Amino acid sequence: MPTDSVERFLAALDPEHREAVGAKPREEQEQLAAAWERELESDDELDTLDELSPPAAEAEAARRVLERETD
Repeated sequence: MPTDSVERFLAALDPEHREAVGAKPREEQEQLAAAWERELESDDELDTLDELSPPAAEAEAARRVLERETD
């Protein structure tokens, strides 16, 4: 299991987004990963989902972060 937050964030993405984010500069990847970590920590709804399926919670948080980035 990846321990680096960027690696964990990339693993939570669907393949298409993983490739696109993987092509971004490391600094931007780190910023996205930090936003992803904050999303996981701050959203109570994700806490509940995390209890049922940690990968699903991570994927949902990643989707939300990318959605905000494209707005």
